[in-house]
Amino acid sequence: MTRPIVTPVHVADLHVEGETMPVVMHLIDHPDARVLVDTGFTRLHPAVADLDPTLVPADRQEFDPASVDLIVNTHLHFDHCGGNQRFPGTPIHVQRRELDDARTLDDYTIREWVDPPGVEYVPADGEFELLPGLRLVPAPGHTRGSQIVVIEGGDHPVVIAGDTAVWFGELDDPQTEGQRLIRSLEPEAVWLSHTHEPWRPTER
Repeated sequence: MTRPIVTPVHVADLHVEGETMPVVMHLIDHPDARVLVDTGFTRLHPAVADLDPTLVPADRQEFDPASVDLIVNTHLHFDHCGGNQRFPGTPIHVQRRELDDARTLDDYTIREWVDPPGVEYVPADGEFELLPGLRLVPAPGHTRGSQIVVIEGGDHPVVIAGDTAVWFGELDDPQTEGQRLIRSLEPEAVWLSHTHEPWRPTER
Protein backbone atom coordinates (compact mmCIF):
# COMPACT_ATOMS: atom_id res chain seq x y z
CA MET A 1 0.00 0.00 0.00
CA THR A 2 1.25 3.48 -0.85
CA ARG A 3 1.89 5.44 2.31
CA PRO A 4 -0.76 8.11 2.97
CA ILE A 5 0.20 11.73 2.40
CA VAL A 6 0.56 14.03 5.42
CA THR A 7 -0.26 17.71 4.96
CA PRO A 8 0.49 20.25 7.72
CA VAL A 9 -2.10 22.98 8.29
CA HIS A 10 -0.96 26.12 10.16
CA VAL A 11 -3.85 27.37 12.30
CA ALA A 12 -2.37 29.73 14.90
CA ASP A 13 0.72 31.10 16.59
CA LEU A 14 1.70 31.30 20.24
CA HIS A 15 4.33 33.72 21.53
CA VAL A 16 6.62 32.32 24.21
CA GLU A 17 9.62 34.19 25.65
CA GLY A 18 9.98 36.35 22.55
CA GLU A 19 9.73 33.40 20.17
CA THR A 20 6.85 32.59 17.81
CA MET A 21 5.60 29.01 18.12
CA PRO A 22 3.31 27.86 15.29
CA VAL A 23 0.32 25.65 16.02
CA VAL A 24 0.03 23.03 13.29
CA MET A 25 -2.50 20.25 12.76
CA HIS A 26 -1.94 17.43 10.27
CA LEU A 27 -4.20 15.94 7.60
CA ILE A 28 -3.65 12.32 6.58
CA ASP A 29 -5.08 11.34 3.21
CA HIS A 30 -5.57 7.58 3.69
CA PRO A 31 -7.26 5.52 0.95
CA ASP A 32 -10.10 4.69 3.35
CA ALA A 33 -10.62 8.05 5.08
CA ARG A 34 -9.33 11.56 5.60
CA VAL A 35 -7.94 11.84 9.12
CA LEU A 36 -7.22 15.07 10.99
CA VAL A 37 -4.66 14.85 13.79
CA ASP A 38 -5.43 17.52 16.40
CA THR A 39 -7.67 20.51 15.73
CA GLY A 40 -5.70 23.51 16.99
CA PHE A 41 -7.95 26.25 18.28
CA THR A 42 -10.34 28.67 16.64
CA ARG A 43 -10.97 31.36 19.29
CA LEU A 44 -9.18 33.15 22.08
CA HIS A 45 -9.57 32.59 25.81
CA PRO A 46 -8.45 34.64 28.83
CA ALA A 47 -6.76 31.59 30.36
CA VAL A 48 -4.02 31.68 27.72
CA ALA A 49 -3.72 35.45 27.21
CA ASP A 50 -0.12 35.30 28.48
CA LEU A 51 0.79 33.33 25.33
CA ASP A 52 -0.50 36.20 23.13
CA PRO A 53 -2.13 33.78 20.66
CA THR A 54 -2.99 34.82 17.12
CA LEU A 55 -5.25 32.88 14.78
CA VAL A 56 -4.76 32.11 11.10
CA PRO A 57 -8.08 33.01 9.42
CA ALA A 58 -10.01 29.95 8.26
CA ASP A 59 -10.02 31.15 4.64
CA ARG A 60 -6.20 31.10 4.66
CA GLN A 61 -5.87 27.54 5.97
CA GLU A 62 -6.64 25.81 2.64
CA PHE A 63 -8.59 23.23 4.57
CA ASP A 64 -12.21 22.11 4.37
CA PRO A 65 -13.55 20.76 7.70
CA ALA A 66 -16.33 18.95 5.83
CA SER A 67 -13.71 16.74 4.14
CA VAL A 68 -12.64 15.13 7.45
CA ASP A 69 -13.90 11.62 8.24
CA LEU A 70 -12.02 10.91 11.50
CA ILE A 71 -10.13 12.93 14.09
CA VAL A 72 -7.29 11.98 16.41
CA ASN A 73 -6.42 14.08 19.45
CA THR A 74 -2.84 13.33 20.45
CA HIS A 75 -3.77 14.91 23.79
CA LEU A 76 -6.27 17.44 25.06
CA HIS A 77 -4.34 20.59 25.84
CA PHE A 78 -6.20 23.64 24.57
CA ASP A 79 -4.13 24.11 21.40
CA HIS A 80 -4.82 20.52 20.31
CA CYS A 81 -8.54 20.19 21.07
CA GLY A 82 -9.75 23.78 20.73
CA GLY A 83 -11.10 23.14 17.25
CA ASN A 84 -13.01 19.98 18.19
CA GLN A 85 -16.20 22.03 18.33
CA ARG A 86 -15.99 22.45 14.53
CA PHE A 87 -16.65 18.73 14.07
CA PRO A 88 -19.90 17.71 15.78
CA GLY A 89 -20.69 14.06 15.11
CA THR A 90 -17.22 13.23 13.74
CA PRO A 91 -15.54 10.42 15.73
CA ILE A 92 -12.60 11.76 17.77
CA HIS A 93 -10.09 9.11 18.88
CA VAL A 94 -8.23 9.80 22.13
CA GLN A 95 -6.67 7.70 24.85
CA ARG A 96 -9.14 7.10 27.68
CA ARG A 97 -6.60 8.19 30.31
CA GLU A 98 -6.13 11.49 28.51
CA LEU A 99 -9.86 12.11 28.34
CA ASP A 100 -10.27 11.32 32.03
CA ASP A 101 -7.43 13.67 32.99
CA ALA A 102 -8.73 16.51 30.82
CA ARG A 103 -12.16 16.21 32.42
CA THR A 104 -11.01 15.99 36.03
CA LEU A 105 -7.63 17.67 36.60
CA ASP A 106 -7.49 21.36 37.42
CA ASP A 107 -5.25 23.69 35.37
CA TYR A 108 -4.86 20.99 32.73
CA THR A 109 -6.62 22.50 29.74
CA ILE A 110 -9.56 24.74 28.90
CA ARG A 111 -12.19 22.32 30.12
CA GLU A 112 -15.16 23.75 28.21
CA TRP A 113 -13.23 23.15 24.97
CA VAL A 114 -12.97 19.44 25.77
CA ASP A 115 -16.71 18.70 25.74
CA PRO A 116 -18.50 21.20 23.50
CA PRO A 117 -21.94 20.25 22.16
CA GLY A 118 -21.95 17.43 19.62
CA VAL A 119 -18.41 16.17 20.20
CA GLU A 120 -18.18 12.36 20.05
CA TYR A 121 -15.07 10.79 21.60
CA VAL A 122 -13.97 7.22 20.92
CA PRO A 123 -11.71 6.34 23.87
CA ALA A 124 -8.82 3.93 23.25
CA ASP A 125 -7.19 1.79 25.91
CA GLY A 126 -3.69 1.43 24.55
CA GLU A 127 -2.50 0.74 21.02
CA PHE A 128 -5.22 0.77 18.36
CA GLU A 129 -5.27 0.25 14.58
CA LEU A 130 -7.39 3.13 13.31
CA LEU A 131 -7.08 2.18 9.64
CA PRO A 132 -4.88 -0.30 7.75
CA GLY A 133 -1.30 0.86 8.20
CA LEU A 134 -2.27 3.63 10.62
CA ARG A 135 -1.83 2.97 14.35
CA LEU A 136 -2.47 4.99 17.48
CA VAL A 137 0.23 4.27 20.08
CA PRO A 138 0.39 5.57 23.67
CA ALA A 139 3.44 7.79 24.20
CA PRO A 140 3.50 9.10 27.79
CA GLY A 141 5.67 12.05 28.70
CA HIS A 142 4.14 15.35 27.70
CA THR A 143 0.95 14.11 29.36
CA ARG A 144 0.15 10.73 30.91
CA GLY A 145 -2.34 9.98 28.14
CA SER A 146 -0.50 11.33 25.08
CA GLN A 147 -0.55 9.22 21.94
CA ILE A 148 1.19 9.32 18.58
CA VAL A 149 0.06 8.29 15.11
CA VAL A 150 2.30 5.80 13.31
CA ILE A 151 1.90 5.61 9.53
CA GLU A 152 3.37 2.46 8.02
CA GLY A 153 4.63 2.06 4.48
CA GLY A 154 8.10 2.12 2.95
CA ASP A 155 11.16 1.00 4.87
CA HIS A 156 10.51 3.28 7.85
CA PRO A 157 7.30 4.73 9.30
CA VAL A 158 6.24 8.34 9.50
CA VAL A 159 5.07 9.55 12.91
CA ILE A 160 2.77 12.38 13.93
CA ALA A 161 3.91 13.13 17.45
CA GLY A 162 1.72 15.94 18.79
CA ASP A 163 3.73 17.37 21.69
CA THR A 164 5.49 14.13 22.60
CA ALA A 165 8.41 16.21 21.37
CA VAL A 166 7.92 19.96 21.13
CA TRP A 167 11.20 20.76 19.37
CA PHE A 168 13.78 18.77 17.41
CA GLY A 169 16.34 18.58 20.21
CA GLU A 170 13.97 16.42 22.24
CA LEU A 171 14.18 13.74 19.56
CA ASP A 172 17.92 14.16 19.06
CA ASP A 173 18.35 13.43 22.78
CA PRO A 174 15.16 11.64 23.93
CA GLN A 175 14.34 11.79 27.64
CA THR A 176 10.71 10.68 28.07
CA GLU A 177 9.13 7.29 27.50
CA GLY A 178 7.26 8.68 24.50
CA GLN A 179 10.37 10.24 22.93
CA ARG A 180 12.32 7.02 23.33
CA LEU A 181 9.43 5.10 21.79
CA ILE A 182 9.48 7.31 18.72
CA ARG A 183 13.21 6.83 18.23
CA SER A 184 12.82 3.06 18.68
CA LEU A 185 10.52 3.03 15.65
CA GLU A 186 13.40 4.30 13.48
CA PRO A 187 11.08 6.74 11.70
CA GLU A 188 11.75 8.37 8.38
CA ALA A 189 10.13 11.60 9.57
CA VAL A 190 8.33 12.90 12.64
CA TRP A 191 5.79 15.70 12.39
CA LEU A 192 5.54 17.90 15.49
CA SER A 193 2.71 20.27 16.40
CA HIS A 194 4.86 23.38 16.79
CA THR A 195 7.21 23.22 13.80
CA HIS A 196 6.50 23.70 10.11
CA GLU A 197 8.82 20.93 8.92
CA PRO A 198 9.25 17.37 10.21
CA TRP A 199 12.20 16.13 12.25
CA ARG A 200 14.36 13.62 10.37
CA PRO A 201 17.18 11.47 11.74
CA THR A 202 20.67 12.55 10.82
CA GLU A 203 21.84 8.94 10.71
CA ARG A 204 20.43 5.44 11.06
